[in-house]
Amino acid sequence: MQPPSIHAVVADDFSAVNQCILSHLHSDVALVNTIGHYIVNSGGKRVRPLLTLLAAKACGYQGDQHIPLAAVIEFIHTATLLHDDVVDTSELRRGRPTANAEWGNAPSVLVGDFLYSRAFQMLVSIGNMDIMRTLSHATNVIAEGEVLQLLNCNNPDTSEDDYMRVIHGKTAMLFEASTLAAAQLSSMDSQQCQALQLYGRHLGAAFQIADDLLDYTGDASEMGKNVGDDLAEGKPTLPLIYAIAHASAEDAALIRAAIEHGGLEYLQPILACVRQCGALDYTRQKAEQEAQLAIEQLQHLPASAYKDTLIELARQAVTRNK
Repeated sequence: MQPPSIHAVVADDFSAVNQCILSHLHSDVALVNTIGHYIVNSGGKRVRPLLTLLAAKACGYQGDQHIPLAAVIEFIHTATLLHDDVVDTSELRRGRPTANAEWGNAPSVLVGDFLYSRAFQMLVSIGNMDIMRTLSHATNVIAEGEVLQLLNCNNPDTSEDDYMRVIHGKTAMLFEASTLAAAQLSSMDSQQCQALQLYGRHLGAAFQIADDLLDYTGDASEMGKNVGDDLAEGKPTLPLIYAIAHASAEDAALIRAAIEHGGLEYLQPILACVRQCGALDYTRQKAEQEAQLAIEQLQHLPASAYKDTLIELARQAVTRNK
């Protein structure tokens, strides 16, 4: 039996989250409204708030506070995007110019700060100290992950362990917080809270590894960003880390130089190299392993359409094309 589509089982709740997001975007400062609406309505998948809704329902939650909680998760994620695009000097996201490309770096950073603070205003209204603790910890770890990524940038000696620490901080942490906070809202026992926490952690890792794979295999028109963006920024992601260790000495030296200097001068030979040396297959297998680890955590939840959808979401994390 096929599970329902990813959004179908929480369609009404998902619509309510979108309305909650829009209502809490309001500011008396016009530019905050403009940039906030621009980035929030830019076509993102909203996987993280979807996770919160699905996890809460899979836990049997009957209240309505999962709606503002999911909106909080999306505000935190959107704030990180605004800041990341400034740090990375990105000009394209989801097929549209980034906010910093449209309005400049300073407004983008400040509106990101507004979204962070609005998220915590909303958390206070939810009034659950465990959730406050989870999300305040998450935002701290996310910031550390971004700093680690910055330190690893242009460093061809970055190890796979270094890479995994970065993606746990910058991506998996918010996935983890999305599902753990839903379990805490539902007053689940410690085993079920841990299971959903680990589900989110492994799903987030699978999602980011698959994203890094798409940087070398994807279609720019479908992804909404350019193929090779990570290479252009000198980011040593898993395909490159593996290739340096397993390609010929000549190809490894080329990749090391490309990471050190950034840019796309050697994109085509590097694309050929990561295909030939097995780096893409290894990266795909790593993403699949993380997705399977996520699915295994769900054995602690009762059977439901929401659980089935969480399983399907983990599978789609590694088969998506954008």
